[in-house]
Amino acid sequence: MRKNTTNYRDLFLHDIPLMDVRAPVEFQRGAFPHAENYPLLDDQQRELIGTEYKQQGQQAAIDLGWQLATDKVVEHRLNAWSTFIHRHPQGYLYCFRGGLRSRTTQQLLRDMGIDYPLINGGYKAMRTYLLSQLEGLSQELPLIVIAGHTGSGKTELIQGAERALDLEGIARHRGSSFGRTGCDQPSQIDFENQVGIDLLKLSQATGPVFIEDESRLIGRCALPPTLQNAMKNAPRVLVEEPLEQRARRIVQDYVCEALPRFKTADNSSAATLGEELRNNLSKIRKRLGGLRHQILDAQLMDANRELQQSGNSGAYIPLVMCLLREYYDGGYNHLMEKRDSPILFRGSFSEVKDWLNHRRDC
Repeated sequence: MRKNTTNYRDLFLHDIPLMDVRAPVEFQRGAFPHAENYPLLDDQQRELIGTEYKQQGQQAAIDLGWQLATDKVVEHRLNAWSTFIHRHPQGYLYCFRGGLRSRTTQQLLRDMGIDYPLINGGYKAMRTYLLSQLEGLSQELPLIVIAGHTGSGKTELIQGAERALDLEGIARHRGSSFGRTGCDQPSQIDFENQVGIDLLKLSQATGPVFIEDESRLIGRCALPPTLQNAMKNAPRVLVEEPLEQRARRIVQDYVCEALPRFKTADNSSAATLGEELRNNLSKIRKRLGGLRHQILDAQLMDANRELQQSGNSGAYIPLVMCLLREYYDGGYNHLMEKRDSPILFRGSFSEVKDWLNHRRDC
């Protein structure tokens, strides 16, 4: 029989499957990457028992819990739990604090002949552990920031690096107003949990950790302040690409490769993508200014029509060049003026890629 555990480090390092018996509303608010939600109480039951606890005390809440636990409810819960345990015999279960819900689940399982260990301290203790790791490792790990103007290929370089923290991959967003990837973004808690786990795994070996230069927000996910401060002070590698080359890369990423995920029953991929691009452009209308937005929107509509009629994405390139030159580059230059961290290397995308590969081979 395996024992209950407080070894949170091993749980996260080895991606141990976790059975989360909290209510669905709690799970949706924040969870761990390898956790699955099989609640002891559904949202309504949790609310009723919580109210009873506040008004009548713990024993009254326990008694109400058993009243709500009809034979049908218990059977449903046990079937779900036993299925999970059959798939993940090496896993653990937890509730919010590792208290009554965990112990009740564990006892119900024992009554049907299944011994399954729980995590002492539950979700709260594991979350506290990850936040402490995120805080400490952000300052301890030797970060190197891959910096450069929008469209320089920084994300591709990060994804090809031997040791890297892919913040945009975790956030499922490219970082700009046009950065949606077609996948729902994680909650802020889920984002922080995954960053903490990735930092923990990276800390198990030596060597620099490459990270892409990011602003405070990646879509709706906010960088933890400690990590953001560490990135500001970390040495940099600058990717310097010509304006047109950056525009071509952006069109390839945001138009050509994005098209397949925009097909709907009512519209073609090109039509749906065009609507999305116009909506994204409208998000920065105030910052662009009314006249400049009007000019760019007209260019965008022309490019959208060209894509729909001929499948040609080339009309987007002048538009993107204008957007980079008149909006994104100025904002990025302003941020760079505030940085005084050392520059380890600067060069084109291919030169930086070769530099990274040489470091890996050494």
